[in-house]
Amino acid sequence: MGIEEKAGNLGIVTTTLETVVNWGRTNAMWPLLFGLACCAIEMMGAQASNYDLSRFGMELNRASPRQADLMIVAGRVSRKMAPVVRRLYDQMPEPKWVIAMGDCAACGGIFNNYAIVQGVDEVVPVDVYVAGCPPRPEALIDGIMMLHQKVMREKISGRKESPIRIDQPLVQVK
Repeated sequence: MGIEEKAGNLGIVTTTLETVVNWGRTNAMWPLLFGLACCAIEMMGAQASNYDLSRFGMELNRASPRQADLMIVAGRVSRKMAPVVRRLYDQMPEPKWVIAMGDCAACGGIFNNYAIVQGVDEVVPVDVYVAGCPPRPEALIDGIMMLHQKVMREKISGRKESPIRIDQPLVQVK
């Protein structure tokens, strides 16, 4: 990972600065967990021993937005909570990413309710959407892997790319 070319047995590795920086970013993402509803239970399950997010460098969950670079919004966002979500996002240092976990975070859920924001992308820019009600831990991990691929393609100067949507469930339940 991150090694593009190796020159003989001299132990010399050549690569670009962007590749090294982006490799470091993907292996040291510190999430700001923002569990608002039932999706938070599945997010906790993704960090348990069966799935173990720590193998992706995400074992350090941050309670402070100033120490996080990934916000996982899990669940519905009420109109009263929207300014708080925006304030936390603004307090995160650059570069920062957002994953909308679940149908409520992505589009407001199954009911069109006046008290619920119809998608967290009305409040903060979203990089990856993980569909499901609630999505399984495997879907969240797949969303994180998609975010890693997106980060590896980013330029150091700026990161303006369209969001990724994970619409198909990963595991078919029989």
